[in-house]
Amino acid sequence: MVETMTKIAILGGGQIGEALTSGLVASGFAGSDITVTNRTESRSKELQDAYGVATTSDNAAAVDGADYIFACVKPYAILDLLEGLEPAKDAVVVSMAAGLTLEQLQGAAGEGVPVVRVMPNTPMLVRRGMCTCAAGEHVSDAQMDGVRELLEAVGEVAVIPEKNIDAATALAGSSPAYFFLVAEALVDAGVQLGLPRDVAEKLAAQAAAGSGEMLASSGRSATQLRAGVTSPGGTTAAAVRELEESGLRGAFYRAAEACSDKAKELG
Repeated sequence: MVETMTKIAILGGGQIGEALTSGLVASGFAGSDITVTNRTESRSKELQDAYGVATTSDNAAAVDGADYIFACVKPYAILDLLEGLEPAKDAVVVSMAAGLTLEQLQGAAGEGVPVVRVMPNTPMLVRRGMCTCAAGEHVSDAQMDGVRELLEAVGEVAVIPEKNIDAATALAGSSPAYFFLVAEALVDAGVQLGLPRDVAEKLAAQAAAGSGEMLASSGRSATQLRAGVTSPGGTTAAAVRELEESGLRGAFYRAAEACSDKAKELG
């Protein structure tokens, strides 16, 4: 259980940093215990006004006394960022960047610093995120439980071996884009069939939202749910056959593999 007086530093007030800030405050963590860093004064004021957090452009000042440090900057900047920090001995550094390995992160953070590698995704913005985490060698069970609890403010959390992180990136970190692309294609198909675009967008969005909720909460597998919609000899069966013959399943295999390979390359 994370104590209410836990001090949290969020380095980077972009989309992911703001999503985490918003979720933590909505979950009951005091804004006064959260410091968010950002380079511009106008953005800092936005975050202060929206969430009641402290802000600064000084990363070193933000981590001073922090129990948990979330690095929410781009992958290319994160190693330099970590090398410039001097966290407290028992502070946990959490990297939210794709590709970088625990070995790289630990080397930059310093000898003995507890480091957790996290792959988030953008549904964090609506508190329906999926964060996959791998713990470094200096992270205690209690510290990992604390990281999990904090990340649960913005969605679900899975703790997995680091060897599986790149595959998880393909299935969680990048996959919202796949679903958006499918929805986009479905909207265009509806327009081609004669639907007004605003109607097609509403139908596709609600189908995606409802299907996602069924998949997340029904206790039934994707295969079972798909079969439940696919009546023998019906309209859905005809559509599914066309998708299978068009190679949809193989396309997702290749896309996931390409994503995982790119994540390894970034590291």
